[in-house]
Amino acid sequence: MGCFGFLKVMMFVFNGIIFLAGAAILGVGIWVKVDSGSILSFLGKIEDAPLELSQVLNVGYLLVAIGALLLVIGFLGCCGAVRESTCMLLLFFIIVLVVFIAEVAGAVVILVFRPLADELFTKFGTAAVQNIRKDYGKNPDTTGLWNSTMITLKCCGFYNSSDFVGSPYYLDHEKQYPPQCCPGMESPCNQTVADSDTTITGCFPKIKKLIDDNTVVIVAVALGIALLEICAMAVSMILFCRIKSRGD
Repeated sequence: MGCFGFLKVMMFVFNGIIFLAGAAILGVGIWVKVDSGSILSFLGKIEDAPLELSQVLNVGYLLVAIGALLLVIGFLGCCGAVRESTCMLLLFFIIVLVVFIAEVAGAVVILVFRPLADELFTKFGTAAVQNIRKDYGKNPDTTGLWNSTMITLKCCGFYNSSDFVGSPYYLDHEKQYPPQCCPGMESPCNQTVADSDTTITGCFPKIKKLIDDNTVVIVAVALGIALLEICAMAVSMILFCRIKSRGD
C-alpha cells in the first residue's frame, strides 16, 4: 500500500468513527427531548429559576445539532476518500475548519464569562432549594425526581441536608431528613445523624467536585479532539491536492 492508499484508509477509518459517534450523540439528543420526565425537563419547571437556565436546558437540541453535524462530516470524509471526490474533501475541510474555529471561540467565551456562569448557578441553587422546601414530600413528581437524583449521585439536597428544613417531608416526619441524607440508613434521620462526620454532601457540591477533579482529563480530551481535527484537515488537504494533481 502506497502513501496515497494509506491516507485514504486513514481518512475512511477516522471518519467512520466520527460517523458512529455522531449517530450515538444524535440518538442521545433525541432521547433527551422525547423523555419528558427527564431531569432536564424537571429543572426547567422549577419556579423562580433564572431565565438564562432555559438556554442551558436546550442541551437536547444542541446534542441533535452536534450529532447531525458529525454525521455529515463523517459521511463527507468517508465518501470523499473512497470516491476521491475533491468537492467532498474540500467541503469536509471547510466544515471541520468552521467547527474548530467555533470550538476555540467557545473556549474563549467560557473563560471570559465564567463569573456569569457561577452567578447563574447561584441563582439556580436558590430556586432549587425553594423547590425542595415547597414541594418535596408533597408533590410526587418533585419528590420522586429528587429521590432518583440523590440515589444516583449519592448526595443529599442541592447544597446539604439543611435544604429540607421546612419542607412538607421534614414537617410530616417529625423534623427528620430523607433516608438519602442518612449514611447507612434506610429510614428518615434526625439532625444529629445528618450532620455527623460521615454526612452525605449535596448534589451540587458533588457535581462541582467531580468536574474539578476531572478538569485535567476534560482539557486533555478537548486538546485531543482539536489535534484530531487539525490532522483530519491536513490529511484531507493532502488527498485533495494529490487527487487534483492527478486529474490535471
